[in-house]
Amino acid sequence: EVQLQASGGGLVQAGGSLRLSCAFSGFSFSDHTIGWFRQAPAKEREGLGYISGHDGRTQYVDSVKGRFTITSDNAKNTVYLQMNNLKPEDTAVYACAVARGDIMVVGALPAFLFESWGQGTLVTVSS
Repeated sequence: EVQLQASGGGLVQAGGSLRLSCAFSGFSFSDHTIGWFRQAPAKEREGLGYISGHDGRTQYVDSVKGRFTITSDNAKNTVYLQMNNLKPEDTAVYACAVARGDIMVVGALPAFLFESWGQGTLVTVSS
């Protein structure tokens, strides 16, 4: 059974940092891609970026490029989302999801590519 669980959310001041974790099981990461998404209140879900389990390649959307970094620890079956210089507009529920294969997307990250989703974790950035 494929499972993903995001954790590490919390309250942080603007300009601060947080690292989210996505613990996964039930599939071979080397054959998949894990993506990070967020959904703010009254807004549509937004894809942030992804990491390839095949070669560690990452891709980010413009809104977080340079501030957010996705890494993986294959030994721990965990993918991380390091978020720096957080802004109040980053307040959202963050979730991870898995896609089969090695995807190649430039620009907006479509959610329909990802077939299994974990429960999200809330990040609140105060001004």
